[in-house]
Amino acid sequence: MSIISRRTAVLGLLLVLLPVALALGAEFLAPYPPLKTAGPPLQAPSAAHLMGTDDLGRDVFSQVIYGAQASLTVGLLVAGIAALAGTIIGGVAGYVGGWIDDGLMRLTELFQVMPRFFLAVLVVALFGAGLPNVILVLGLTSWTMIARILRAEVLSYRERDFVVAARAVGVREGRILFRHVLPNSLPSLVVTASLLIGNAILVEAALSFLGLGDPNQVSWGYMLNNAQQFMRVAWWMALFPGLAIALTVLGFNLAGDGLNDLWRPAP
Repeated sequence: MSIISRRTAVLGLLLVLLPVALALGAEFLAPYPPLKTAGPPLQAPSAAHLMGTDDLGRDVFSQVIYGAQASLTVGLLVAGIAALAGTIIGGVAGYVGGWIDDGLMRLTELFQVMPRFFLAVLVVALFGAGLPNVILVLGLTSWTMIARILRAEVLSYRERDFVVAARAVGVREGRILFRHVLPNSLPSLVVTASLLIGNAILVEAALSFLGLGDPNQVSWGYMLNNAQQFMRVAWWMALFPGLAIALTVLGFNLAGDGLNDLWRPAP
């Protein structure tokens, strides 16, 4: 692993740890409740309000802190759902092969061509705004990349000596797959999941920016939506949540690239 790759990974992990720390310590770090008036409306950043206030006098700094909870929740749960579905489908397809592999790969291709963002917009429009709906639709349409990567990994492992030896002593095929083959694919799973987290945060922010988010849940996208009509008079309302989104997504991408270089060094 080169010095540049190592520094990239460290920078990515630091950028990821910051919003995680904010989300976990929101109740202790936020000086004001995020949805309650804390000062004069549209007040510029000051000692009393480090990131200013919005049009209703709510503290922007407190909202950025609490917004980390919603954005990271979406990212982590979407990645978790995608990882579970993709691991099962990709693992079974690669290990079993034959018509099962063909069928699961056609299913993967079907989900892969679905426009996830527009599907999320449709679900929210039909069933109402709310994080559970966004998480569910993104999770159920984001597993295809993991499935393809895990299938390729399993194909490379299923004829290895340790798998042949396990079969020879009578270990069941399911146990070989889930206890011996898939654990060896964990690095690829973690790297891909880190990229999915950043992507899910971006999609949630875009939905909230368009007014399709939960108005009762503070998120960075919700803050950007609220800031649209005040761009010229209150630049801080858009700047700070926008930076939070950009740095968090960048952090997950850099961390994923760094972990990939760590686990799979270039020859």
